[in-house]
Amino acid sequence: MFSRRFEPPQSQSKSFSKSQKLGRSSSSFSKEAGVSKRRHESRRRPSTATNAAAALDPQAEISAIVTLVVGQEQRIFAAHENVLCMSPFFQSVLHNQMLDSQSKKISLPDEEPEIFSSILEYLYKGDYYPRLLHNKKRNSWEIEQPSDDGRAETTIYHHGIDGDLLKDTVIYCAAEKYGLEELKRVALRKQGLQSGIQASTILASARYAYANTPDTDSKLRAHYLALIIRSRSTFKRSGTMQLEMFNGGTQLFFDLFVALSNHVDDISSAATPRTPRSGRPF
Repeated sequence: MFSRRFEPPQSQSKSFSKSQKLGRSSSSFSKEAGVSKRRHESRRRPSTATNAAAALDPQAEISAIVTLVVGQEQRIFAAHENVLCMSPFFQSVLHNQMLDSQSKKISLPDEEPEIFSSILEYLYKGDYYPRLLHNKKRNSWEIEQPSDDGRAETTIYHHGIDGDLLKDTVIYCAAEKYGLEELKRVALRKQGLQSGIQASTILASARYAYANTPDTDSKLRAHYLALIIRSRSTFKRSGTMQLEMFNGGTQLFFDLFVALSNHVDDISSAATPRTPRSGRPF
């Protein structure tokens, strides 16, 4: 049911340190990361689509199988129709017969196979690897740690931009497209726990987020604005940031200017002593 394709990492310049308290992280996809197709599927996924669907819904075994052709290389995925219909996007496609009724095939040429695999994993299992876990002792959320020597990669090579993006950001934008609101919340929480992400990847991901979310989005966009402000000492030395701002072409930098202005105003207001009605300071 699931298929994976991994790309070599792209070299970048500056990166964030753990002291910026954004959680655990890693870098781009590689075979050494311990998330190859064979081992990844055998450890975290059902052996067949039928078994996965049956665990979700006893009636899933009688649901029709839909073939999905994903990405530039036309990777083949298979999923049960009733599982796909949990997404308003796929429900509309299937019920409005926007595909061959005999073959039940959907083409998604602009989607990344790695991202779509995570989407299917969420539809079948309610989360995607690495899972989001709640630490009851600390009353906090954490990212699942691999049980072997491998590590979960936080970035993905995206053919559309010819570079690396934060995987959870791409999943969030895909969830926006497919109408999966809970998946958006999961992806947003996960990326808030990441650290060690290179400055160039942060900026590329922020630009991607702005290009693939509506102007009304107040969560993912705000996440990036707050991240850049908190890490301003890194970004003000970043040549990538300077080049991105010079090239422009996005609402990101005006929103960043407004957010920084508000931040400065808040600091100024907190530092200004209160004045009594007599005009004399306390």
